[in-house]
Amino acid sequence: MSGIADVARLAGVSKSTASRALTGGGYVSDDTRRRVSDAASALGYVPSTSAVSLATGRTRTIALIVPKVNRWYFGAIVEGVEQTLIPRGYDVTLYVAEPGSNDRESLYSTYLARKRFDGIIAVALEPDDADLERLANIGKPVVSIGNALSGVPTLGLDNVAITRIITQHLIALGHTDIAFVGSTPPTDAPAKDVDERSIGYRKAMNDHGLAVRIRSVPSTLTITDAYAAAASFLADAGSRPTGVVAACDEVAIGVIIAARRMGISVPTELSVVGIDGHDYAEMFSLTTVEQYPLDQGVEATRLLLSMIEGTDEPARRTEAVTRLVVRASTAPPRSA
Repeated sequence: MSGIADVARLAGVSKSTASRALTGGGYVSDDTRRRVSDAASALGYVPSTSAVSLATGRTRTIALIVPKVNRWYFGAIVEGVEQTLIPRGYDVTLYVAEPGSNDRESLYSTYLARKRFDGIIAVALEPDDADLERLANIGKPVVSIGNALSGVPTLGLDNVAITRIITQHLIALGHTDIAFVGSTPPTDAPAKDVDERSIGYRKAMNDHGLAVRIRSVPSTLTITDAYAAAASFLADAGSRPTGVVAACDEVAIGVIIAARRMGISVPTELSVVGIDGHDYAEMFSLTTVEQYPLDQGVEATRLLLSMIEGTDEPARRTEAVTRLVVRASTAPPRSA
């Protein structure tokens, strides 16, 4: 296997010059850098990460913290982060830190404390999360995806505005009996994004004189739990709503599956609208506000790299791109 001495010999430079050219640890002319890079490519030589770290003070590794990886949204973010880092010569270390778990405590007390990374992307942390202070004390650049965090550049959504829009969509179709499905169950920790989506629904209902019709159905943000919740509140034809605003697409899909199994036609008897742009949304003809988590992962990574490399002063909050897509899960109620 070729070493730095072989690269230096082929490029016609000293070992120290070859090292600086490959690691960025000092000034080297562009012509010399190209010669050294060409020599390294010809010999199949790749600098070790430890050597680069010693020369530059950087690990060229990013820490990515997510609460789960078995959910569509988080998996798409991971994909966006990874596909942005690899062409830039960075590695990513993935940490799964579910709130309240022992793994989460170990992450903050041990793994992050070692600082074997140049920056952190934190996904779906709560603004009152005690771990925020621990992240700040690490002394590395941090970017958040999701909730706005004090002092941390954030890429997020205006959840209140989004749910107002989709609730107003149902109201404009003629629905007056509309339920919000997916509010946080009382046994679970509060979730700011879900709370904001509930607020947007309530604001729209209040704005149109429908305050007495406000109804909130608790469910975790999964297809299976939403299915169970929907099977319960859809069972009584006398109190069944004609419209559902779901906290996310997975909840909306759970509601649609429950309705179909109970013989309730969507959208003739029940209109359902979601939020996310899930991969399954088209399959279920779901009206939804699309967000693009893969693109969010890309954008957050670019932002973090600009902070690490000192090329940009980031805005404190950036709104992620969204789009209302109307499909066949919503229609005027039968009574209209």
